Amino acid sequence: MKMLTRPEELILLSVLRLKEEAYCVSVFDDIQSMTGQTWTLGSIYPPLYRLEQRGLVESRLGEPTAERGGKRKRYYRVTREGLQALQEMKRLHEASWKDINKLAYE
Repeated sequence: MKMLTRPEELILLSVLRLKEEAYCVSVFDDIQSMTGQTWTLGSIYPPLYRLEQRGLVESRLGEPTAERGGKRKRYYRVTREGLQALQEMKRLHEASWKDINKLAYE
């Protein structure tokens, strides 16, 4: 099983949700919107790098754009292994929370 940190899980979910528009800034915006918490852009890069190193996301460079001074955006997509890791995390969360309401009121 490929365990994910909470930031890795949120980033992977965001990349999956954003599809073709998943690049660092869009992931950053999506996560802030999803969690209602303030993140720094720099907090997105290390988990994205780890996810790519582990084969859970792949990246490609987009075309250079004038508004970015000729720089390219790096776009990400979730791999099959990344999707499996998310499914396993979902299963783990559900198992962890099973019967929590009953247990909390005993």
